Amino acid sequence: MENTKVKWTTFLKDVLICSLGAYGGPEAHYGVFIDQMVIKKKYLTEDEMIELIALTGILPGPSSTQTIVSIGHKVGGPLLAFLTMIVWALPVLSIMTLLSFLYAFLANRNISSDILRFIGPMAVGFIFLAAYRISRKVVNNFLTIGLFLVGAITTYFFRQPWVFPLVLLFGGFMSVITSKEEKLWYHVTLNPPWKYLMWFLFFAIFSLILYTIFPTRLLHLFESFYRYGYLVIGGGQVVIPYMYSDLVTINQFMTHQEFLTGFGLVQGLPGPMFSFSAYAGGMAARDLGTFSQILGALLSGVGIFLPGLLLIFFVYPIWENLKTIKGIKVSLKGITAVAAGLIATAGVILLQNTGFELLNIVIIAITIILLLTKKIPAPLIVLSMILLGVLI
Repeated sequence: MENTKVKWTTFLKDVLICSLGAYGGPEAHYGVFIDQMVIKKKYLTEDEMIELIALTGILPGPSSTQTIVSIGHKVGGPLLAFLTMIVWALPVLSIMTLLSFLYAFLANRNISSDILRFIGPMAVGFIFLAAYRISRKVVNNFLTIGLFLVGAITTYFFRQPWVFPLVLLFGGFMSVITSKEEKLWYHVTLNPPWKYLMWFLFFAIFSLILYTIFPTRLLHLFESFYRYGYLVIGGGQVVIPYMYSDLVTINQFMTHQEFLTGFGLVQGLPGPMFSFSAYAGGMAARDLGTFSQILGALLSGVGIFLPGLLLIFFVYPIWENLKTIKGIKVSLKGITAVAAGLIATAGVILLQNTGFELLNIVIIAITIILLLTKKIPAPLIVLSMILLGVLI
């Protein structure tokens, strides 16, 4: 039910407050949402927030982004949900687009990019910690341990883009067929807004066809990032294995160090981690000129957020009935266990490429310890690593 009593400008101001105060991954974002949207402004109850977190945990796409967009949908319908998306993501997308020019900026001023060299090991620390936190929640029996290992080992040896969705689907399938719960699937009455699903499929199919006919870099970026957006379940860390394999290993659009620098820098910025896409897209198009670099960042940012937005527009109106199906929640356990394995392998691969030098390992360890103690916020960790690079 839409809440007509809420002024849209007031709500969007609260969204901006969330955007500027949400550091870290989805778990940290949810804390900000609960404080601002539930406790302070009471746009929804805590139970409703927990249900939304469950919904976005099941859907492909950026989970915290889909959660706050769903709140916008609840308050003012699809249009306010769309405006919520823009206010939430635009600030950090703009900053990450500018940061895609960072290496060129340093080179033009004869400043060594070595000042950024500790950002890479720090980013590996963030990734290992993400794998640990997800594993701690879902890897708790023989099945999930096995699925974690399947995800980790398979994606270590096979890094083609099509492998990732297959192992995730395998995890969900195994979780369902081994479940001892009864009545996992049953008929519920749904009346979904099919137009959003049709647009979702249109962009997925049409962008692939268009790129096949006109294999240009910019079309490739939109198609790739749109694909990342609908293949990923969870937060920004989950998309890293896909992006690294595609952008660094296969297409070599950027170096290992450049990729990790961008991922490290986004840790110090508020807002959704999927905004890393603007940096990655800009870097991938930098040799095509300034305008194309900006366009590459824009297409990549739009591409990665669009499928999740369309899916939440499709699913949210029918969520009240859909959330009663136990099979959906059961499959998520296996999918998440595999995703944890993917992230762990990404950490191992990135560590290998970063190098096993003692200083790198020390930086990784310090990053993990600081994040676990929660005494130093992520932005200060990023700034300290840049300062360390300047001093040493």
